[in-house]
Amino acid sequence: MIPPMPDRHSSIARITAYRRIVLLTEGYSTPFLAKTAMSLLRYRADNVIALLDASSAGQSAEELLGVGGATPVIASLAEVDADALFLGIAPPGGSLPAEWRATILAALQRGIDVISGLHDFLCLDEELQAAAQASGARLIDVRKNNERQTATGEPLPENCLRIHTVGQDCAVGKMVVSLEVQLGLKARGINAGFVATGQTGIMIAGDGSPVDCVVSDFVNGAAEALVRRHSDHDVLVIEGQGSLSHPSFSGVTLGLLHGCAPHGLIFCHEMGRTHVKGLNEVPLRPIDELIKAYEQTAALRHPARFIGIGVNTRNATAEEAKIEKQRLAEEFGLPVCDVYRDGADALVDAVLKLREELMP
Repeated sequence: MIPPMPDRHSSIARITAYRRIVLLTEGYSTPFLAKTAMSLLRYRADNVIALLDASSAGQSAEELLGVGGATPVIASLAEVDADALFLGIAPPGGSLPAEWRATILAALQRGIDVISGLHDFLCLDEELQAAAQASGARLIDVRKNNERQTATGEPLPENCLRIHTVGQDCAVGKMVVSLEVQLGLKARGINAGFVATGQTGIMIAGDGSPVDCVVSDFVNGAAEALVRRHSDHDVLVIEGQGSLSHPSFSGVTLGLLHGCAPHGLIFCHEMGRTHVKGLNEVPLRPIDELIKAYEQTAALRHPARFIGIGVNTRNATAEEAKIEKQRLAEEFGLPVCDVYRDGADALVDAVLKLREELMP
């Protein structure tokens, strides 16, 4: 018999307590698939002690993924003293690679907690549950949730400025832009919070709602409740998901947009991408068309306007990126930056300007 799910908030909050994390990316150590590992290497670097991929053992994380510095790539958990094994991939469909079961079992048998953001819930696997119970280890499924509240539609606190990142497509950098803007606001002395809405953001923040795994009727309510829970901040930066025009994920995007009822929007775009990720026959909608659609759709719940653009120029040269940023700024009359290359100051300035305008 599968035991009942433990209190989700206490389990998720525990994620930030791990100090000796190993990231499992075995056989999937590419920027396309290992984006969870890459973000943890960026935002929880002090807690990550190794990357586990036997096929690339001996390299550094920087050599393998372009991030993570000298963090070693190891072949076995026996090489380190870990307190948690994080599954570091976000594959299409969110399925557990069958070849990973032996590694997960070995971790549990050693008393190492296993944290997963996949759609295949480890806690529903009787063999893994038995191993965890025998050693006292924990299985934490970040996406497993019991969200069962519809949105009330009642006004959200207006003393907390809500900024929401939205995009032209999925996987264009909405989470990174959100985190960098929040960190930039905090650096200027602003009480700013980050609201995670996806598996990786939750693994970084230790809080949030996995809206892509919430029953459709409750997505708006989950987002609304999440915002209310964090409205003690002066500014909330809410991570976006999917795209309003994505044939697969537009429902989650719309539910999140209406649930969090933002004041300001930041548009996220990847330079050079022409077609929807995972649907190579579907061209991306033009940016100007989407900007209008987002503002009009948001206004059905709460008026919002775009205050900036976060452009991902990872596949461009510095000169090409400069030309693209200038083009976007001239076309849309908004501040534009690549938070990796430029920092987030331009977007932070835009947030503060909106706050001064709406909450003088």
